[in-house]
Amino acid sequence: MNQLFSIQTGLCLPKLDIEALIQGRTVVALPRMFIRPGLKFSLYPTECRFSVEQYYRSNFLSFTKSIENKLNPEEVLVKAWAKCEFCKILDDTQPLDILSQLTVWTSEALQNMLHQQQYIFLCFLRVYELTLHEKIVHNIDIENKLGKFVSLPNSIKVSNSNPILTDKTFTQRQKQLQNLEPPLNPELEELQTDLANLSLTNPKAKELQQEIEVFLGWNHKPIKNQSAKDSDWIKQISTLGNRSKEQDNGKSNYQAGTDFENIVRKSLEFLGFQVDYFHKGGAGGVDVFCSQPYPLVAECKAGKKIPNDTAVQLLNLGTLRLQSQELFKQAAKLIIGPGEPTKQLKQAAKIQNMAIINPETLEKLVELQNTYRNAIDLFKLKEHLKSGQSDEEIQKYINTIKEEINLRAQIIQIVKKYLENTGFSRASVDSLHAAYSFSFATSNKITPEQMQEILVELSSPLTGYLGRIKGNNWTEDKFYYLRDLATS
Repeated sequence: MNQLFSIQTGLCLPKLDIEALIQGRTVVALPRMFIRPGLKFSLYPTECRFSVEQYYRSNFLSFTKSIENKLNPEEVLVKAWAKCEFCKILDDTQPLDILSQLTVWTSEALQNMLHQQQYIFLCFLRVYELTLHEKIVHNIDIENKLGKFVSLPNSIKVSNSNPILTDKTFTQRQKQLQNLEPPLNPELEELQTDLANLSLTNPKAKELQQEIEVFLGWNHKPIKNQSAKDSDWIKQISTLGNRSKEQDNGKSNYQAGTDFENIVRKSLEFLGFQVDYFHKGGAGGVDVFCSQPYPLVAECKAGKKIPNDTAVQLLNLGTLRLQSQELFKQAAKLIIGPGEPTKQLKQAAKIQNMAIINPETLEKLVELQNTYRNAIDLFKLKEHLKSGQSDEEIQKYINTIKEEINLRAQIIQIVKKYLENTGFSRASVDSLHAAYSFSFATSNKITPEQMQEILVELSSPLTGYLGRIKGNNWTEDKFYYLRDLATS
């Protein structure tokens, strides 16, 4: 349940300690005193007065290379608040090497702290990120308050709507640290470290790094397939198709048309077609020809509207330029251009079994493929390339895909919530179907058999949203949660 309240105090911690808590790399802090469980406070960043190379583990420092460690001398930025769930006192009888492996601090730093203080206070924090980060006027005496509480100049309004970790993940991490159990996946942690440097410049490395963080329990937020920078070209599809002389900046008609042909080829390749670059358009040539997974020939028209003779042009060029008339007859035929087709063009397209779509429709297909990789089945898409204007048909297909994705996202949440509420580590198909039917009683009704098929799909190594323990038959299969499916 979402709760709103005010916080007037802050626990002063090194900035990188707070970053580790916000990123889910750790669930504990090292205050200078025992903190009563249930106490709520903001996380107040302070300067590190020690060598970060000696204080933090190298894998965490690799992760923080892109984070500016220096604070603004005039104000600080409070990004999160926390609730103390448990506080533990450690002495020299505890295995500090395991504590180091489970956190971001080196064994040497923990030993030095123990030598100076005789005890280490290990505070387990349930951390929540602030929706709006709070700027606070910097207190020059704050450096002497490291590990202690300070009063804030003004109270901060907070809520528990944005936890860094789920209830289940936090409980598992807390139990592991309380018992000082060694990490379960040290090899994956090392791989995540190796990817940290690559991820700054390589989107694929960043994506894999985030996948590993979710698996390790350091993060629970859904992951997008590509960075915005990589997908900027998608937004140009409709722009290049709906060209105007005012926007062309001196381009010739030929160049403007070529630009649109090129982005259509790129779009079709992105959707999964194999483009035959022997056919590169130009005068007297077929604009686009795809050979796999089925033949598709396309005519591209950039401008304000599609010329009346486009269907005839596609018919003539396709018949002349492809290897055989039989190949052209079998191929899906597509006209891509702006505006509403004339009645004459629609009739010609229907007679010749040609589909007509706007650049905006192609852009929507590519956007969907970019958000949910391989979501588009090209053979099902072919069924929606109806003779004549096909934008509405393809929009129906896009809506169907989104409904299927939303259904799978709902089922993942059912698995997640069921395990959190029951405390079980895995769940049967019957239990999950009952929980789903109760939650979505009036919509998206599915049978246990359909539920099983979707659960198996989501637990495939190629998807990895759920895990599966196979039984003797499908009714004995057990499933568990791994990560969320992002929905737009």
